[in-house]
Amino acid sequence: MRHHDRNRKLGREKGQRTALLRSLARSLVLSEGITTTTAKAKALRPYVERLITTSKKGTLAASHIVVERLGGALDTERKLRELATRYTKRAGGYTRIVRLGRVGKRVGEMARIEFIK
Repeated sequence: MRHHDRNRKLGREKGQRTALLRSLARSLVLSEGITTTTAKAKALRPYVERLITTSKKGTLAASHIVVERLGGALDTERKLRELATRYTKRAGGYTRIVRLGRVGKRVGEMARIEFIK
Protein backbone atom coordinates (compact mmCIF):
# COMPACT_ATOMS: atom_id res chain seq x y z
CA MET A 1 0.00 0.00 0.00
CA ARG A 2 1.17 3.51 -0.80
CA HIS A 3 -0.22 5.40 2.18
CA HIS A 4 1.55 8.73 2.78
CA ASP A 5 3.79 8.20 -0.24
CA ARG A 6 3.32 11.54 -1.93
CA ASN A 7 6.37 11.96 -4.13
CA ARG A 8 6.19 10.96 -7.77
CA LYS A 9 8.81 8.37 -8.61
CA LEU A 10 8.80 8.96 -12.38
CA GLY A 11 10.26 5.49 -12.94
CA ARG A 12 13.63 6.49 -11.48
CA GLU A 13 15.72 5.93 -8.39
CA LYS A 14 16.22 8.78 -5.93
CA GLY A 15 19.49 10.13 -7.36
CA GLN A 16 18.20 10.06 -10.91
CA ARG A 17 14.94 11.72 -9.85
CA THR A 18 16.83 14.50 -8.05
CA ALA A 19 19.04 15.09 -11.09
CA LEU A 20 15.99 15.18 -13.36
CA LEU A 21 14.15 17.72 -11.19
CA ARG A 22 17.26 19.92 -10.92
CA SER A 23 17.73 19.85 -14.67
CA LEU A 24 14.07 20.60 -15.37
CA ALA A 25 14.07 23.39 -12.77
CA ARG A 26 17.17 25.01 -14.33
CA SER A 27 15.61 24.86 -17.79
CA LEU A 28 12.32 26.27 -16.55
CA VAL A 29 13.93 29.16 -14.67
CA LEU A 30 16.28 30.14 -17.50
CA SER A 31 13.74 29.91 -20.33
CA GLU A 32 10.62 30.72 -18.21
CA GLY A 33 8.69 27.90 -19.89
CA ILE A 34 9.34 24.33 -21.04
CA THR A 35 7.44 21.48 -22.67
CA THR A 36 7.65 18.12 -20.91
CA THR A 37 5.39 15.23 -19.94
CA THR A 38 2.42 15.98 -17.70
CA ALA A 39 3.77 13.77 -14.89
CA LYS A 40 7.13 15.55 -14.89
CA ALA A 41 5.44 18.97 -14.99
CA LYS A 42 3.30 18.05 -11.98
CA ALA A 43 6.37 16.87 -10.08
CA LEU A 44 8.34 19.98 -11.05
CA ARG A 45 5.74 22.54 -10.01
CA PRO A 46 6.07 22.28 -6.19
CA TYR A 47 9.87 21.99 -6.50
CA VAL A 48 10.16 25.29 -8.40
CA GLU A 49 7.52 27.10 -6.37
CA ARG A 50 9.39 26.30 -3.14
CA LEU A 51 12.58 27.63 -4.73
CA ILE A 52 10.88 30.92 -5.60
CA THR A 53 9.37 31.25 -2.13
CA THR A 54 12.77 30.63 -0.56
CA SER A 55 14.40 33.08 -2.96
CA LYS A 56 11.84 35.76 -2.03
CA LYS A 57 13.32 35.92 1.47
CA GLY A 58 16.44 37.55 0.02
CA THR A 59 18.82 36.39 2.76
CA LEU A 60 22.24 34.86 2.27
CA ALA A 61 21.04 31.60 3.84
CA ALA A 62 18.11 31.47 1.42
CA SER A 63 20.50 32.03 -1.48
CA HIS A 64 22.69 29.15 -0.30
CA ILE A 65 19.67 26.86 -0.01
CA VAL A 66 18.55 27.71 -3.55
CA VAL A 67 22.03 27.13 -5.02
CA GLU A 68 22.28 23.79 -3.20
CA ARG A 69 18.88 22.64 -4.47
CA LEU A 70 19.86 23.60 -8.02
CA GLY A 71 23.15 21.72 -7.81
CA GLY A 72 25.43 24.76 -7.73
CA ALA A 73 23.96 26.65 -10.71
CA LEU A 74 24.76 30.29 -9.87
CA ASP A 75 23.38 31.74 -13.13
CA THR A 76 20.05 30.07 -12.42
CA GLU A 77 20.05 31.43 -8.87
CA ARG A 78 20.52 34.99 -10.18
CA LYS A 79 17.64 34.56 -12.61
CA LEU A 80 15.53 33.07 -9.81
CA ARG A 81 16.21 36.19 -7.72
CA GLU A 82 14.86 38.33 -10.60
CA LEU A 83 11.75 36.15 -10.76
CA ALA A 84 11.32 36.44 -6.99
CA THR A 85 11.19 40.23 -7.24
CA ARG A 86 8.48 39.87 -9.88
CA TYR A 87 6.34 37.88 -7.43
CA THR A 88 6.86 39.88 -4.21
CA LYS A 89 3.13 40.57 -3.79
CA ARG A 90 2.00 37.10 -4.88
CA ALA A 91 1.54 34.43 -2.20
CA GLY A 92 2.28 31.29 -4.20
CA GLY A 93 0.96 29.96 -7.49
CA TYR A 94 3.82 31.19 -9.67
CA THR A 95 3.50 28.56 -12.41
CA ARG A 96 0.82 27.20 -14.69
CA ILE A 97 0.58 23.86 -16.42
CA VAL A 98 -1.12 23.79 -19.83
CA ARG A 99 -1.89 20.33 -21.13
CA LEU A 100 -1.02 19.84 -24.79
CA GLY A 101 -2.39 16.32 -25.17
CA ARG A 102 -0.66 13.59 -27.10
CA VAL A 103 1.95 14.84 -29.54
CA GLY A 104 2.76 12.64 -32.53
CA LYS A 105 3.03 8.93 -31.78
CA ARG A 106 3.87 9.42 -28.11
CA VAL A 107 2.00 7.29 -25.60
CA GLY A 108 2.17 9.87 -22.80
CA GLU A 109 0.53 13.25 -22.61
CA MET A 110 2.64 16.40 -22.97
CA ALA A 111 2.25 19.64 -21.05
CA ARG A 112 3.79 23.11 -21.01
CA ILE A 113 4.83 24.51 -17.64
CA GLU A 114 5.51 28.25 -17.51
CA PHE A 115 5.70 31.16 -15.12
CA ILE A 116 2.67 33.41 -14.75
CA LYS A 117 3.46 36.94 -15.88
